[in-house]
Amino acid sequence: MDQRPAQGEYTEFQSRYITLVPPEGALGVILREQTQEVLALLGGLTEEQGAYRYAPGKWSIKEMLGHLTDNDRIMSYRLLCFARGEQAPLPGYEENDYAAAGAFDRFTLQEMIAHYRIVRESTLALVDSLVDNDYTRTGSSNGIAMSVRAQIALIIGHERHHLRILRERYLN
Repeated sequence: MDQRPAQGEYTEFQSRYITLVPPEGALGVILREQTQEVLALLGGLTEEQGAYRYAPGKWSIKEMLGHLTDNDRIMSYRLLCFARGEQAPLPGYEENDYAAAGAFDRFTLQEMIAHYRIVRESTLALVDSLVDNDYTRTGSSNGIAMSVRAQIALIIGHERHHLRILRERYLN
């Protein structure tokens, strides 16, 4: 079964993330490889680098990692609900409010990396548990209907978006 979401399984807004997903390979494999990329990229940074902000009012690297971790939690919950046939609409979330409430800069960079790793392992276990007919099941969050496979692609594409920002604005 092709795991790539078809147009109509996500919105135009979400396509800006979904188009960042590599065109080849199983979504679970891509997600696992991306996890290793993030851990390798951030694992060698110093605590000072983890606190770096490229401009006033922008997230630190630790806050960005906290955002990615929260996003994984939220998106994997949606993924679970959709895969299990939940028909109740799920809420959206405001990323800046969540990042501020998370107070991620109080943690060391290594603690934030550990949080990310634990949450991502849970997401990977969920994706690994899916069977073919799960991928095309749909649900609704924030008033937007989408498929399970689109939700997985959204997790991957959203993280790729932030990795690009990390490389261009934080680590250049």
